[in-house]
This record gives sequence, C-alpha cells and structure tokens, in this order.
Amino acid sequence: MTARYHWFLPTGGDGRNLASGVHGLGIGGVLAPARAGRPASLTYLTQLAQAVDSLGYEAVLTPTGAHCADAWVVTAALIAQTSRLKFLVAFRPGLVEPALAAHMAATFQQLSDGRLQLNVVTGSSGAEQHAYGDQLGHDARYARAEEFLEIVRRLWSGAEFDHHGRFYDLRGALLRDPPVPYPEVYLGGSSDAALAVAARQADSYLTWGEPPALVAEKIDRVRDLAAAQGRRLRFGLRIHVITRDTAAQAWADADRLIAGLDDATIAAGQQRLRTLESVGQRRMLDLHGGSRDRMVVAPNLWAGIGLVRGGAGTALVGSHEEVAERIAEYRAAGIEEFVLSGYPHLEEAYAFAEGVRPLLGEVI
Repeated sequence: MTARYHWFLPTGGDGRNLASGVHGLGIGGVLAPARAGRPASLTYLTQLAQAVDSLGYEAVLTPTGAHCADAWVVTAALIAQTSRLKFLVAFRPGLVEPALAAHMAATFQQLSDGRLQLNVVTGSSGAEQHAYGDQLGHDARYARAEEFLEIVRRLWSGAEFDHHGRFYDLRGALLRDPPVPYPEVYLGGSSDAALAVAARQADSYLTWGEPPALVAEKIDRVRDLAAAQGRRLRFGLRIHVITRDTAAQAWADADRLIAGLDDATIAAGQQRLRTLESVGQRRMLDLHGGSRDRMVVAPNLWAGIGLVRGGAGTALVGSHEEVAERIAEYRAAGIEEFVLSGYPHLEEAYAFAEGVRPLLGEVI
C-alpha cells in the first residue's frame, strides 16, 4: 500500500534552532517567554502551506494547545490559499461540545471540498487542561473522547437522536447537512486507555518516533485490539527529519539546532516535561534521559529535539539515502503514514520532498 506523507504547520512559531522558540514550550502550565525566531504569521503559514501543497504532501497537521494559535481558525484561513492540501486539525474533546464540533467539521468539509481530517488530542497536561476549565483526569479524558466520537459519528449519519451518557446529554440532536466525505479520525497515545479507544474509534493510529522495534510492538498491540472489534486501522508516525546531500551535513545541522541550549535550559525543559501525564511523553524522555551523550537512540534516529520540545522529540538524521532506508524500515514495521516536520519547516519540507521522496519509489 502506498504511504501517505504529511507535513506540520508550526502555528507556535518556527526558527533555525530550538532556542528561538519551539512547539510545546507552553505545555505543563508554564508559558515560556516569547523568543526571536520566525513568527507564525498568516503570511508565513500561507507560504508554507502553499509550498507543501505544491510539493505533493497530502496534509498538514496543525497542533492544539496554549503554546500555539487555534487550529480551526488557522486552517480555515488557509483553505482558499491552497488547492489540494488536506488539513489534519488537532482538537480536544471536552473543550468543545460534540454537536458543535460535528457542525464545525461539516462546515469545514463543505468550504474546503472535503479536505478536513481530525486529530483527536485528549491533553497531556492536567495543569493546562485545568487552565481551560477541564477537571477530568487522564483515563477519564479518553473515556470522554470515545463518547464524544460516538456522538459525532451519529450526527454525521444525518439521523436525529437522543443521547444520555456519562459525559454528554443531548435531546433531539440532528446535523442537517452532514459532511461528505466523513473526515478521517486520527488518534495517538501510548497508555492502555489510548490504545483501547484508538482501536475502537480511530481510522489512523499515530505514534511518535521511537526505534522501529518499539513502534512495531505498539502497532501489533493496536492491530490486535482493533481486530477484536472487527476493525482495521492505518498506522502513522509523527517524527522530524534532517536530511541533506551528505550525512556529515545532516549531523552538523542537527548539532546547530541545539547549540543554543545550555545545561540549565535542558534541565528545566526535562523537569517540566516530566510533569506531564502522557505515557508517550515519558517514553520519549526515557530514550535519552536528558543526556547529550545519549542522543542517537537507533541508526539515524536522533533525540536531540526532545531535550526541550514537548511531544514528538526524535528526528531522522542523515543523507537522503539513509533517511529513505529508515523510512523503509518503519514501513516494514507497519507504518503507512508519516507526519513529518523540521526546522525551519519551509526549508525542510523542500529538502525531504526533493531529496528523499524520489528514492522511495512511490508516486505522489
């Protein structure tokens, strides 16, 4: 099966190094001060989206959280600026009612001519959820997400119904103009609760860039859980890339990416990220333990980004040929979709599309 390649929309800002501001610095309840870099202006995000569209990526993932601009507003502003690009919009059940979310998705599908995908995020930080007014704990948020998705799918069917559940109570719920087609639902997470909900509700399961053997183990678990429900999921990998004509150039750029991070900044970042409830985040942190001496965690798999960045913390680093080889390994492990990114995102989108894609033997 042909793989899908997506890119990332840095709505929290971009830059040439991690000291200039990175995704996830607001996670954990403490917002980092603004830093110099490449602001996430509409002009820049439009430039990036148009480039990604022209380069043949299928979609852009737009994050959610206190550290970035609102995903719905940003992607809606980019619909008319792109032609075929899909928008993988991250959102959090519990911060919006399911009937309203179903309506928003249907409107987006209509205006974009069917270019919406949904990334369900339950939230990794209790402190940040509390700041939004959400008091539920980790497992309860996944239970709510499942009930949320059940309601949304019923609304998309066009049927009128009542729903009386643990988290939601609806009477006479009806969506008069359901979306065509239904947006695909992406869901990630490494906890038992996350895997179970993904197996029952997701179209695609996303995992962060752990070594291929660990990714394969996780895929096998989710695949078995889904099969027990009579379902088959697609599997996706969320990872960064630093790909160059030579391996030496790629590793030099990786070193430059974290050159501005001193030991105090790294220690503070690790301490903050360790407070998060996310099992996946802990797995990312355990790959390197916060040590600069443990950054290479598998062939061409570098964990330097995870020194301070929340969420996806690893990158494929190497020559175009080496990165293509690692992509092939993840494909063999069961990965069918790649949600990629790199700093700066505009330049790295070109580097991967022009340097690696021709080596993969797949037609865009």
